[in-house]
Amino acid sequence: MGKIISIVNQKGGVGKTTTAVNLAAFMGKAGYNTLLIDIDPQGNSSSGLGVNKREIKNSSYELLLGEAEARDVIIKTEFDRLSVIPANINLAGAELELADMDDRARALARVTAPLKEEFDYIVLDCPPSLGLITVNALTASDSLLIPIQCEYYALEGLTQLMNTVRTVKRLYNPFLEVEGILLTMYDSRLNLTSQVVREIKRYFPQKVYETAIPRNVRLSESPSYGKPICYYDRHSKGNKAYREFAKEFLAKNGKSTEKI
Repeated sequence: MGKIISIVNQKGGVGKTTTAVNLAAFMGKAGYNTLLIDIDPQGNSSSGLGVNKREIKNSSYELLLGEAEARDVIIKTEFDRLSVIPANINLAGAELELADMDDRARALARVTAPLKEEFDYIVLDCPPSLGLITVNALTASDSLLIPIQCEYYALEGLTQLMNTVRTVKRLYNPFLEVEGILLTMYDSRLNLTSQVVREIKRYFPQKVYETAIPRNVRLSESPSYGKPICYYDRHSKGNKAYREFAKEFLAKNGKSTEKI
């Protein structure tokens, strides 16, 4: 039985999509059948895996609204054991259409539950908001992973996010847990970084990953080539950081990391 993980932060620019793409890629390299579902209307994780969003016939939009079957939407990528359900701008209107549906918070859960038999890990790249699509993702997930940029304002949104998580647990998914907190755009030279890290560890004891992701030019470049960092530049600092993070993630889930 597979595991569904939402990558969530309502604040944009924190490395959410970068984390979704690269964690999924490393889990595939480790030998686990992995599916990345892009449910962000910007579709950045789709293009980050080399998908041409203008050419796709079906997307997560059609899947979410019940207009397509999962087998008609899943695209096998060129990367080891990694598939994707892409998104495009059509998804921007999904919130309004979902609002008129019965049991609208469970639309995504209905279509992802059967996929847990086929994939070891399903990663949901959520939009930078706490709207109905993100609520759907949290309702469908076993856990959520929160990338947090090491800056002051990152802490302000954390309370709002956890309020949403508590609401989802109470109303829709009592089994939802915080998988972990990943520090991104990390710069150990800054005093502010140390202050933010202390606050986050106080707020989430035992949940902050030891690995932190630094700012890295090659990591920023790789999406424009449609490749995760481990296929774009395996000698870069960004690759080393995400490799160590993936190993830590898999180890905490009791999985082997020998292949990465």
